[in-house]
Amino acid sequence: MEILGVLLGVALLLGLGVVVLVVIGLVKAARAVGEKVERQEAKARRAVENVTLKAKSYTQTGPQGQISAVRLGLRTSLDGTRRVLEGAVGQDGQLGEALALLGRLDAHAMELDGELRMLEREPDAGRVAAKLPELRERADRITHSAETMRWAAQDRMHRFAADELGRLSRECEDEAGALRHWDTVSGASGPGTASAPGASASASASASGDSAGAGAGAAREAGGVRRGLTDGRGGRPSAEELLGLADPVAKLAQRLRKPTTGPSAG
Repeated sequence: MEILGVLLGVALLLGLGVVVLVVIGLVKAARAVGEKVERQEAKARRAVENVTLKAKSYTQTGPQGQISAVRLGLRTSLDGTRRVLEGAVGQDGQLGEALALLGRLDAHAMELDGELRMLEREPDAGRVAAKLPELRERADRITHSAETMRWAAQDRMHRFAADELGRLSRECEDEAGALRHWDTVSGASGPGTASAPGASASASASASGDSAGAGAGAAREAGGVRRGLTDGRGGRPSAEELLGLADPVAKLAQRLRKPTTGPSAG
């Protein structure tokens, strides 16, 4: 019984924990959905207000139209700067400080927009004419500060992009040079390998020429030049040379030419 009671207690605790987790999850989900809806409503309301201010600045004349133009320019400048900073803060963490400064600047702009809205409802034209230059000067200062940060952030992003592109171009050139390394190697070894057969051929030709010259000199020293197959007497050997009778015939002719000495001489 005691074990059963312990198991029931553990099961109840587990079920209670699951219920608590489910409730916490539902609350967080509802809060996230509510915040998202509020952001969307704020964006929609701000878009409607911007369209209304633009219409008033074009349609109304006098101080009312000027107030609408000042409010529209203030909103446009801050919204543009916020979009640039929020879009680049993920890549450059140093822009987080600029985004914090923009938040403080946006708070001053909200106060100024409230004062301009109240001045827009002011029935006294003299007070409107007296207060409008001061409020416009404050709006110009806020707008200039927001534009300065926006332009600086844009220049920073462009500079980093240019530096990154320069480094990437150098890396691509180095890689292209590494890929063409075979061209350099073949250019360095090609002429040597091409001239090697010519050099060996010239060396062998000179060696054979030297040996032929030495043989010719030896033949000249022996008493004559050897005839080739096409040298002398129409380039054909004689019958005596073919039969091997050239030397005996010459000896017989020499004997016949010698004078005879005998008894008839007297």
